[in-house]
Amino acid sequence: MPDDFATDGRPQVPAADQTLRILSFLARQRGPVPARTIATGLGIPRSSVYHLLAALQHHQFVVHLPEERRWGLGIAAFELAGGYARQEPLARLGRPVLADLVDRTRESAHLAVMHGRDVLYIVEERAARRPALVTDVGVRLPAHLTATGRAMLAALPREQVRALFPDAAAFADRTGRGPRRPAELRELLQQARSRGYATEDGEVTLGMRSIGVAVRDHAGWPAAAIAITWPVSPGDESPEIEARAGELAATAAASAAELERRIGRAGRQRAAH
Repeated sequence: MPDDFATDGRPQVPAADQTLRILSFLARQRGPVPARTIATGLGIPRSSVYHLLAALQHHQFVVHLPEERRWGLGIAAFELAGGYARQEPLARLGRPVLADLVDRTRESAHLAVMHGRDVLYIVEERAARRPALVTDVGVRLPAHLTATGRAMLAALPREQVRALFPDAAAFADRTGRGPRRPAELRELLQQARSRGYATEDGEVTLGMRSIGVAVRDHAGWPAAAIAITWPVSPGDESPEIEARAGELAATAAASAAELERRIGRAGRQRAAH
């Protein structure tokens, strides 16, 4: 038994144990929750919960929504999730799924995870005779401008999105297109929820269009997103272009479902061991 644990297996650093339990508890929730819910759910004194939340807030692992008196995961927690994804499991599971998607659509595809307000690309599969993209593995782009980012943001609770993008200062720009205020982002995410997929048109690279579909984990959270990118004429909104977007989105949704199945299966295998 390691020295940090008592003979009965309990950790001898209760504050660290409680902090990790709070983060795990928040990760399982569908949105930010009151401190009393955390205290009751974990059996930790409310005063201790407030002290620990204050420390976590200082390091950006949680955010406080004072108007609603609720707490949710912060940017640093998303960065940890991205770090896990970079350590290969999700990329290894997703690479054959994306290769099959490219074979079926003959368009380039990529897999990304959230990294703070950005998306981080962990897999790229480029189709033959298609233009090079900026979405190489390891590249970070503003989430609100990308199809993958919008797909994942649309799958998050609205309070979480508001914490990530509280005001105009949070919105970066690349091509002069895209949302610049929270209200504009909310409208785009509502459209993504209604359609079941997100889009972007020239907001990352002029002349390129993308659709994105979220990949959810066992708790329904967006673990990643799959996107397909293809060239179009800037400003072209013809019915054929829209029909093509819908066709590609349906194919990407099937690939997302397959990756969700693989993630679930891998999780069950790890639990068994």
